[in-house]
Amino acid sequence: MSSCSRIPGFYRLPPHERLARVKDFARLEAEDIAALEGEGLDLTGADLMIENVIGRFPMPLGVGINFLIDGRDRIVPMVVEEPSVVAAASNMARLVRQAGGFHTEVDRSVMIGQVQVIDVDDPAATAAALRAAIPRLKEATRGLHPLVESLGGGLVDMEVRELRYDEPGQPHEDMVVLHFEFDCVDAMGANMVNTVAEHLAPIVEQITGARVGLRILSNLASRRLARARCAVPAALLDMDDCPGIEVARGIAAAYRFAWADPWRAATHNKGIMNGVDPVVIATGNDWRAVEAGAHAWAARDGKYRSLSRWTVDEEGVLHGELVLPMQVGVVGGTLRNHPTVRAAHRILGNPTAAELSGIIAAVGLAQNMGALRALATEGIQRGHMRLHARSVAVEAGAAPHEVQAVVEVMCAHGDYSLPRARAALDELRAAE
Repeated sequence: MSSCSRIPGFYRLPPHERLARVKDFARLEAEDIAALEGEGLDLTGADLMIENVIGRFPMPLGVGINFLIDGRDRIVPMVVEEPSVVAAASNMARLVRQAGGFHTEVDRSVMIGQVQVIDVDDPAATAAALRAAIPRLKEATRGLHPLVESLGGGLVDMEVRELRYDEPGQPHEDMVVLHFEFDCVDAMGANMVNTVAEHLAPIVEQITGARVGLRILSNLASRRLARARCAVPAALLDMDDCPGIEVARGIAAAYRFAWADPWRAATHNKGIMNGVDPVVIATGNDWRAVEAGAHAWAARDGKYRSLSRWTVDEEGVLHGELVLPMQVGVVGGTLRNHPTVRAAHRILGNPTAAELSGIIAAVGLAQNMGALRALATEGIQRGHMRLHARSVAVEAGAAPHEVQAVVEVMCAHGDYSLPRARAALDELRAAE
């Protein structure tokens, strides 16, 4: 059995041999192998998950290799349709592991719930009444989730906020909001938080004499942040036609552009989510919630900015850091019902929610580093199109055994167009 995620030449192996390597690394069972080979979620299982089911929609499941995170080797399952994502993350992980790997810090699994009080005549008096009743409100939540409380979770704190809707041209509206923080331990926690909010609503109405509007969780999980960091000496960034210090400075300059300009930041952060979302999906978590929280966090100072930060110190070391909310769980929901999701967790070593959050942040930082390095050197399109060439070859009509030969011709000419692929395919078949 191999315990190292560094697997040279992994991409050159056929899929069944890659799976054998992952099986060896993660000690997968026969049921995991079957799920990964396409025998996972059946139509009956799918029908239990959502409404109006008529079929299933398979997506490629790859693995990010070479990851060293907090001193532990990880092979990371990633579900994504876009070429270059898995390759870029794995390539940057290989580079960063030479500098000690990624290091993470993760907050407690604290989610925020909101109970909105509307039709408020005197916002200050309403807010004061709620603040005075916080001990009563806290006591009212006790015992709602006994298992979570037995594991050290449950209600953490409460606060009261006064808000005003004052959109130009519209009549203003005052409201008061009860915010509460709830530690979900290893769960994502949406259902837990919503249960607490619903339970508190009639008590809040009784205390305030006003009407409760919305009572629901917030997907801006600002108390549940995941942080990933790396430090890479410039020498490790050397390229054939570009010294490492220039690569490092180019990455840092690209970050500064994203910090300063929201149009650039949107694409910069999309690249980060190229790494984040595939792991969130593979592990059966809510990628829409993670996306919403990440983008809200990026705009927390009133301007949309980069989620990551890259700097170069006086010794030429490139420092990267990614901070974003990470609302993921490792128990319940999809994990119970989806065999491939269970296999993905086993590949990761069945991490806790905190460990999974750190892994996801590390992959996001690796993906961001790969994109910025490409932009700072050869440009993003050249490398992306080399990996996209296989799809173009298939579109041109190449059979599986012909694809690689067509790709090699496209790469040799630097032309990844459909006409070039068709011409290459015609030449290949004429020579047979």
